[in-house]
Amino acid sequence: MLDDLFVLELASVLAGPSAGQFFAELGATVVKVENPKTGGDVTRRWRAPGAEQEGEQNDRSAYFCCCNHGKRSIALDLSTERGQDVLHDLTREADVALASYRPGTAKALGADYDTLSAVNPDLIYGHVTGYGPERKRAGYDAVIQAESGFMHLNGDPDGPPTKLPVALMDVLAAHQLKEGLLVALLNRERGGGGAYVSVSLFQAAVSGLANQATNWLVGGHRPQRMGSAHPNIAPYGTAYPTASGPPVVLAVGTDRQFEALCEVLGLPDLADNPNFSTNTARTGHREALNRVLEARIGQFECDALLEALHERSVPAGVVRDIPAVFEQSTAEAMMINPDEDLAGLRQVAFPHPDDGSSSLLPPPHYAEHTASVLRERLDCSQERVDALARENVVDR
Repeated sequence: MLDDLFVLELASVLAGPSAGQFFAELGATVVKVENPKTGGDVTRRWRAPGAEQEGEQNDRSAYFCCCNHGKRSIALDLSTERGQDVLHDLTREADVALASYRPGTAKALGADYDTLSAVNPDLIYGHVTGYGPERKRAGYDAVIQAESGFMHLNGDPDGPPTKLPVALMDVLAAHQLKEGLLVALLNRERGGGGAYVSVSLFQAAVSGLANQATNWLVGGHRPQRMGSAHPNIAPYGTAYPTASGPPVVLAVGTDRQFEALCEVLGLPDLADNPNFSTNTARTGHREALNRVLEARIGQFECDALLEALHERSVPAGVVRDIPAVFEQSTAEAMMINPDEDLAGLRQVAFPHPDDGSSSLLPPPHYAEHTASVLRERLDCSQERVDALARENVVDR
């Protein structure tokens, strides 16, 4: 789909690399530029306990594999003049550059938008920062979760603020970055030229507050921790134990769905109770409603209850652990190279026959493609590659 697109990835960790993998899945050539002084992307060494790999080149952690399929790795020292020259030569060939430098750092490395766009005016430059291009403060997901309100809202009402179990702020920023880059590419196709696309983790997080933000901004309601409950809907999100199997979670968004739920549970009069007959009434009497539902749902076998709820189009599901998630066919279909040891999760959720995902390269070893990229993209001779390596400009 995007076979002619050449992407330079100067980003690390999760947000920028996720955008790079997105383009790789759509067929683009994505070259990941890594720092020889640090041994490449720091996530190469972010391993869960017991996840150590054997072998000499133990540099592809599960974390790294989640967002680096389909890429080529080149190790290039941008603190050197010759390293910057190589980057600029590659930039002349590039369509998109992805960066996650703190403001000010990129300029010292010759990798900022002004420098690279002077080399290639048609370049689209996607920049992920912590707090915006004017603030030099580094952004880390856990801190952003705290400062954007997510930790305050997450957890039980009587428990402490709790971080979400994934780096969701990075994930949100990656989606916004992809959207901005695609719009910029479309604009360039229409004659608009290159562009600077800036996304920050903090702004992505605040925009992700959605209804929790407008509950405060519009309604003056100060959101608080509610466990799994929803501030605007009931019953929605709470897990109810069953007589067998995992807990059931309901997502009842309409009064008609609540009526159907009550019929399935054998409690038809509950839907006529003025305390529960409308969503507004149910949110106002949430605790009383939960007591009734918990007692009744606890009498049902899990599978039988789910089948009955699905037949009546009542939104419901079960709480699954991660292994159980990937027993579902829909989740299995999202896996990259599911038969390989280094399988990952698709960033493109809509499989396309021409998106290149079926033949994606595995996540690259550090500096695995330095020599081949220099030869193929810049027509470097082997002698020049050897000279750059001797001068510590590149690793290979």
